[in-house]
Amino acid sequence: MSDERGLQLLNIGYGNLVASARVVAIVSPGSAPMKRLRDDAADRGKLIDATQGRRTRSILVTDSDHVVLSAVNPETVAARLAGGEEG
Repeated sequence: MSDERGLQLLNIGYGNLVASARVVAIVSPGSAPMKRLRDDAADRGKLIDATQGRRTRSILVTDSDHVVLSAVNPETVAARLAGGEEG
């Protein structure tokens, strides 16, 4: 999906979008290092919770050092990013 300026947006679930060019990594949230990543981002004010109250299934890391939580599986987000799919 792109907006009127040509910015490519990535659907990360439940109507939430991020700029696809800014995504550096898509990871699973289960390991201890990923939990530390999430906690550190929250302490720095760089955590964005886009789960809409659902279980976190993937974590996106951006080049601006923001950490975005998504309720969509990492494989699904990666497929959307690779294919440029809207939904």
